[in-house]
Amino acid sequence: MMKLYGSTTSPFVRRLRIWLSAVEHEFINMQIFDGPDREQLAAQNPAMKIPMLDDDGNVIFDSRVIYRYVSDKLKYPSPSWDQENQLTVIDAVNDSLVQILLLQRSNINTDDDKMYFRLQRERADISLLYLNEQVQQGQFDDWHYPSICLYCLIDWIEFRTLHDLSKMDHLKAFHRANHDRIEVTATDPRTS
Repeated sequence: MMKLYGSTTSPFVRRLRIWLSAVEHEFINMQIFDGPDREQLAAQNPAMKIPMLDDDGNVIFDSRVIYRYVSDKLKYPSPSWDQENQLTVIDAVNDSLVQILLLQRSNINTDDDKMYFRLQRERADISLLYLNEQVQQGQFDDWHYPSICLYCLIDWIEFRTLHDLSKMDHLKAFHRANHDRIEVTATDPRTS
């Protein structure tokens, strides 16, 4: 049986938990910043990141690679190139905001006018505007992997209060429209 390693608060892990909701697997919640879980992560994954998938000893790193691996294994259709681009933009926002969150947790003032912080905020701003327009155009009307990833990003931003989404009406409407899905409520980091 496949084992998905991660944490309940990671948007990269949550997207896979939602997507795999109809696939038999075990979820192993890890405390990745110290202790035995960190040691286990280091022993199995040199990238030291979650999620990580173990499929009978075949260990796969990174959410995009895990998605591709499981899709190939289960013969799911590949995403279109437009969807691949959407996933790249979603991942870019996630990556920038994860960096901001880690810096904040390290007691570094990310509001300073430093190039690194400006670049991360700029990426998030431009990418979120793009995604807002994509939602408006109906690109996320179906509940597929890119939609799941977008939902997890928006919900994580709200959960961690990492970005002001008040002017992103379409993103907020998309979030509200999918908030009560059973796989979404079952993976809500606020209740895990």
